[in-house]
Amino acid sequence: MHTFLTRGNATVAYTLSILAGLTFCCFISTVFLDYRTNARINTVKILVKNMPDYGSSREKHDLGFITFDLETNLTSLFNWNVKQLFLYMTAEYKTAENVLNQVVLWDKIILRGENAALDFKSMHTKYYFWDDGNGLKNNKNVSLYLSWNIIPNAGLLPTVKSHGGHIFKFPAEYTAAPM
Repeated sequence: MHTFLTRGNATVAYTLSILAGLTFCCFISTVFLDYRTNARINTVKILVKNMPDYGSSREKHDLGFITFDLETNLTSLFNWNVKQLFLYMTAEYKTAENVLNQVVLWDKIILRGENAALDFKSMHTKYYFWDDGNGLKNNKNVSLYLSWNIIPNAGLLPTVKSHGGHIFKFPAEYTAAPM
């Protein structure tokens, strides 16, 4: 009748079909969940300096320094289909040259089983807040948002923005650069 290889191939193909169906059921069971939650962000200290950018040119660009507080509880986001969360804080602002500027200032990875209730005080940004011109000084409408990517076991990789952000302004004068 059928050879050993034909029967083995049919068994493997059937098993893979069943596993694909089960993976799809796992995906569909969590795809419609709302993964948004509240986050409270507050700026503590805000400075802006006009510094030479040695990475791309010798021109002087604005460099912002922010110290912030962050409080949120992300434990409700974890279910059986969430392996980890990739958190990142972005600053969004408008300048004369660009309608929308987005800069990632801070990030963190939270694995399943780790403490997901965050309460950070006087945190410094992890990455430089460079502007590609002089758009930070006296900018009155800079918004901070906490967002995250959910890394699932099966399914889509959604990007979610938290409820609540923080709007602040940069000072009208540059802070003196250290000598």
